[in-house]
Amino acid sequence: MSSSAFSLTAMIPGNAFEVTQGDPVIGGLHGPDQHHFFCPHCMTWMFTRIEGIDAFVNVRPTLLEDNRWTTPFIETMTRNRLSWVSTPAQYQFDEFPPMDRLQELMDAFSAAQD
Repeated sequence: MSSSAFSLTAMIPGNAFEVTQGDPVIGGLHGPDQHHFFCPHCMTWMFTRIEGIDAFVNVRPTLLEDNRWTTPFIETMTRNRLSWVSTPAQYQFDEFPPMDRLQELMDAFSAAQD
């Protein structure tokens, strides 16, 4: 869905996120758990909501006005990455991290910002 070697997302608190203009449409991979929202005009992937997880929204940082703070912290789906690809992410996972590690990872990210 990203048309590149990378698919960046930033976890934004769900209660701090809102669409301020337009009406995004669901596109890309369709499934019961992940809802990928796109611009209805150009079909650019903008953000993802995960069913049952209202605490955050995954936003595409390339769309942010100021994206300098978006250095990767966690890299997921590394099982499928190209062999020559590397990021500065502190954590790598073959797939998505297990939900029981989410708090640990959030705490580590918070500590890294100090």
